[in-house]
Amino acid sequence: MAHHYSGPDFSFPHGDARVDHCDLFAFPAPEDAARSIVVIDVHPSVGINPEGPTTTEPFAPEAVYELKVDTNADGVADVAFRVRFSAADDAQSATVRRVEGADAAGAGEGGEAVVEDAPVSTGAQARVTDAGGYRFFAGWRSDPFFFDAGGALNDFQFTGEDFFADKDVCSIVLEVPNDVFGASGGARLWHRTLVPDGTNGGWLQTDRGARPSQSVFFCPGEEKAAYLGGEPSTDDRFVDSFAHVLEHVGGYSREDAKRVARTLLPDVLPYDPSRPARYPDNGRALTDDVSDHFLALFTNEKVTGDNVGPHADLLIEFPYVGPPHGSYGS
Repeated sequence: MAHHYSGPDFSFPHGDARVDHCDLFAFPAPEDAARSIVVIDVHPSVGINPEGPTTTEPFAPEAVYELKVDTNADGVADVAFRVRFSAADDAQSATVRRVEGADAAGAGEGGEAVVEDAPVSTGAQARVTDAGGYRFFAGWRSDPFFFDAGGALNDFQFTGEDFFADKDVCSIVLEVPNDVFGASGGARLWHRTLVPDGTNGGWLQTDRGARPSQSVFFCPGEEKAAYLGGEPSTDDRFVDSFAHVLEHVGGYSREDAKRVARTLLPDVLPYDPSRPARYPDNGRALTDDVSDHFLALFTNEKVTGDNVGPHADLLIEFPYVGPPHGSYGS
């Protein structure tokens, strides 16, 4: 299920589809080896609890959508990109701010503006903004995630029907210079969404993630809120609960379950821009079959795939994610 529907019982976090983190991708820019592409997908166009279309408004103006970059493997962000949206005359625009150091590890809306007043796309035409060393897109797109979600909910009895084939999602796509990821040859990425917490300037983390499917399948009950509100630096606390799920579903021994759980935590996406993207080792391409990888791991090789493949509507140029189907307007 990637990270879609990460709220309780496959609902949306805090009941708001617009702040539901869905997927994170990172791969070298096809046309420039010195640059990389990061794709953040949020807001599925169709919900399953409750069922039906969500809302046509792409992004939540009150929220902060934040890409975190850890350049020294301590689970704490050293660089962050904060995206905020404003609305006027039934249209949205975006501003992206970059922060570094201690500020990148915190929460807020400040930072150096690197993209300002970028128009948000709601139709098939991708409205792209170039600003300084950055290229930016935000808006409705065809959901690149592919998975037989119905089969997953039917005790992993897969029929090869791709639930996401005609669905849309709201994409934030950022092309950045590779020095964003530090000089060590590898960084760890994750995305989170924040909303005002009701205090004077405070923020509440509503969702976060990097690796697909983890919060959906590994975090039952009250632990889900703790996981979605957590940080990679403290993800060790979830090893035991992940291991318990792996023992129950996959039949792993306790020792093996803990070993596998530790490969899933912290919940970050490792990325070295000098190497090709291939999940789970390095980044994630739009065509990587993350579902088959997850199913084999989750079930201890009892199930190795869902017979669903990548979508055919991906683009060969920026923003790479295909034009929307219009499912958000149905």
